[in-house]
Amino acid sequence: MAHIHLYMNNPTAGGTDGTEISSEDNTLPLTVILDASEAEEKAVKVAVRCDSGFAVEGDTAIYFEGTNAAKWQVAEDNSFTSDTALTLALWQSTLTFTNVAATNIVFWVKASSTTTENPQNDRTVKLVAEGLVLSTE
Repeated sequence: MAHIHLYMNNPTAGGTDGTEISSEDNTLPLTVILDASEAEEKAVKVAVRCDSGFAVEGDTAIYFEGTNAAKWQVAEDNSFTSDTALTLALWQSTLTFTNVAATNIVFWVKASSTTTENPQNDRTVKLVAEGLVLSTE
């Protein structure tokens, strides 16, 4: 059983809100709709946190796996909005956090499209949160 989770739908830093992103079954995936004819990009706020009574020892790495993982990036929050995140954030392929515990650590996810791709429902990419989770009780 995983004790570290990712949350979408505008989670609050330091809170316990948001909708949990499905981990394997794609019942509630992180979804971004882009217009490839415009080479569109969008930023979405996401959070990582552990179940109550658990915390990550050391670092938590946030990254993407899958066929089109290169079209996705992550950035620290810095109190951005979805518009300012696109232009001001430092986008990278991997983000590392310390002190992931039972409250939200917010970050941004950016999805990009290119004019050379056909419309698709791409389910090949996975957003990963990886760390050594230990009980705090």
